[in-house]
Amino acid sequence: MTSGGSGARGGGGGPGTRAGERVHAEARSRLFARCALLAATAAVLGLFVPFDGGGLLIVGSGLLGLALCAAGVWWLVAHRGAVRLVGALVAVGAPAAVLALYIHGGLWPSALTALLLWAVALGCARTAMRHPDHERHGRPRAVPAPRPLRPVLLMNPRSGEGKVGRFGLVEKAERLGARVVVLEPGPDGSHPDAAALARAAVADGADLLGVAGGDGTQALVAAVAVAHDLPFVVISAGTRNHFAMDLGLDRADPARCLDALTDGEEVRVDLGEVAGRAFVNTVSFGVYADVVQRPEYRTAKAETALNTMPDLLAGGAGRRLDARADDTMLPAQQALLVSNNPYTSPDPLGGGRRARLDGGELGVIGIRVESAAQAAALAVRGSQSPGLSVLTAHRVEVTAGSGTEPEAGTDAEAEAESGPGEGTGSGSGPDSRSGSRSGSRSGTLPVAVDGEAMTLPAPVVCTLRPRALRVRLPRDRPGTVPPAPPLDWRLIAVLAFRRSPRGGSDD
Repeated sequence: MTSGGSGARGGGGGPGTRAGERVHAEARSRLFARCALLAATAAVLGLFVPFDGGGLLIVGSGLLGLALCAAGVWWLVAHRGAVRLVGALVAVGAPAAVLALYIHGGLWPSALTALLLWAVALGCARTAMRHPDHERHGRPRAVPAPRPLRPVLLMNPRSGEGKVGRFGLVEKAERLGARVVVLEPGPDGSHPDAAALARAAVADGADLLGVAGGDGTQALVAAVAVAHDLPFVVISAGTRNHFAMDLGLDRADPARCLDALTDGEEVRVDLGEVAGRAFVNTVSFGVYADVVQRPEYRTAKAETALNTMPDLLAGGAGRRLDARADDTMLPAQQALLVSNNPYTSPDPLGGGRRARLDGGELGVIGIRVESAAQAAALAVRGSQSPGLSVLTAHRVEVTAGSGTEPEAGTDAEAEAESGPGEGTGSGSGPDSRSGSRSGSRSGTLPVAVDGEAMTLPAPVVCTLRPRALRVRLPRDRPGTVPPAPPLDWRLIAVLAFRRSPRGGSDD
């Protein structure tokens, strides 16, 4: 397999080689831009040139079906009883009705052809906007790293449904010369303090720290590594492994991550901070954070979400949030996601990818949807909808919305440290798991930090420590797939018809 690190170091060869690559890349971009315009034009002409109204019917009914489906989903999640049933029927029935209209009206050949042509247009357009220089500059620069003398790895045997045991990570790490600390719960079921164990390992002479566990534990130990300027190894033994994915590590076989101990290279990435606690992926506020506070969420995620959403979205129980992202105000948000570097597509549940981890900026996504009509607008207009805010910032401050009344909740103060558990409810602090109905009280906010449910004093401030974390990666790793750049049809037209489409931007 190709080394994941070789791409990070890219840019090899002399000036002539790089100039040739640039010319080839420009010609390739121009070709795909022209193909994109041709396919898009063909899709439009195929729908509307017959002038028989079929194209308008296809487009109009398709948009109407999409809007009705989104409205149905809103009724499904924001209401109970008969309204929820109607929402489910509309969410399923609207696209089925559109499909039936296409078939019985004889419109399906035109609709299918237009859909395929538009898919080709989008694929060509995104390919045209990719540029090797830009993709190469978007990756953290990797440098060769010496083999550590006293590496210490913390491993959570419960993470990822027991990946530490299934992949024999303890034995393999010890064969490579690492000391392994297994994060077993105490006799009373309490979670061990991963950060304290990491600090003890440093005091005992560790020259490298690593974690096999969830992203919440990764963040806690990463903060210790940053404090002592030590390299940090990520072992993808959690459930979702978002941090490992964006680092280009093998998520299917966490044992391959151990190669960083013997044949590694080092990159520097950003580390987020929320109220003094580190995070590697996201901090969630609002609806999602309220849902994960529920104790029953750990064993019945879908059922808990469906039972809780109506109160949070339409029942008035959900707290609205006011946020300030640098100088931009985001008032009365229902859900807010702050990420360590922005995601390439708005996904409040964190399922997207980040183009880079060393950009020095927080990603911010805010959502405010209060009716079926607004849900439909969000589905049709996407990022152009007034209910969705997507931006970047260096500092984000979140407080409870001025127009909401918090319910009584827990009186314990939030702890900065959390235990090593995977997912929600695994913190060791007294407020990391909330059993209250609201999950908050006056002066505090429920949050989910890298999936860990906790409560923090308001206002909650998120910042970033640029390139603070030294991550040791195996030289031979899958690597990351550069995310598709945002579509800009004006730029596509420029690429298609200008002789030097990017001007001086290639330099």
